[in-house]
Amino acid sequence: MNKRVALPAQVAKIYEAVAELEAKYPGRKFTPDGHLVGSIGEVVAAEALGLILYPASNAGHDAHDGKGGDVQIKMTGRNGRSVALYATCIRLVVLKVVSPHEAEIVYDGPGEPAWSAAGAMGKNGQRVVSLSKLRALASGKPHMMDRSSSVSTETPANDGAAA
Repeated sequence: MNKRVALPAQVAKIYEAVAELEAKYPGRKFTPDGHLVGSIGEVVAAEALGLILYPASNAGHDAHDGKGGDVQIKMTGRNGRSVALYATCIRLVVLKVVSPHEAEIVYDGPGEPAWSAAGAMGKNGQRVVSLSKLRALASGKPHMMDRSSSVSTETPANDGAAA
């Protein structure tokens, strides 16, 4: 016989929210793990920027702009300082959760400059780029990027960063 235990109220709320999100965005999974943050980032970016989402787990890009432009979307949690990339992309949108109610669009631009600013390829096949470098690229001031960390093999903090 399996014993059942009640989840803490806060965890129950997460699962209730997952069910509501999956009903509102059919075909998207909001599994409470890295995929949750990634899926939230995709739908937030789609709604905020008028993007059209590809089916979940589409290779290479998460959405398109309706005009033929593909878009890769990354989101990181409140403590995130970087995102990881597997490859360059046409357009990159990076969001960061800044409060329980808001996310910041850190970067919305061409993927190649972000890929070039990323560190060396890590053992996991990803390159990491810091949010500060992305902010510098977004501001049009790439010379403001922190040169001391131009090559990074760090892994992003496990704060739910995904997509």
